[in-house]
Amino acid sequence: MIAHYGYSDASGDWFLILDTDRCNGCGRCVEACPANIIEVGEDEIDPFREQPVAFIRHEERKKIRYHCAPCKPGNGQKTPPCAVVCDSGAISHSNSWKVCIQNNDP
Repeated sequence: MIAHYGYSDASGDWFLILDTDRCNGCGRCVEACPANIIEVGEDEIDPFREQPVAFIRHEERKKIRYHCAPCKPGNGQKTPPCAVVCDSGAISHSNSWKVCIQNNDP
């Protein structure tokens, strides 16, 4: 299952995308997130899944625009830390992130 967490504004669509089928529950994204909004736990979408998965904490979902803003490529980050440390490739970002990263490459 693919979960989209994020927002749209005048600068584009900014979504953190979590592929729960690829997530192995390692927790490296939790440690890497400077805003501390990711946690690992029971899969809320698939209650029969035995392996834990990463997700955005419930109380932070409506505030993700503020928490993830420092990691936007225009603010000094190329690839957000949560995606960098995800060896399974379960975390990615929307096209606005990718376009902005490409435009910021020298």
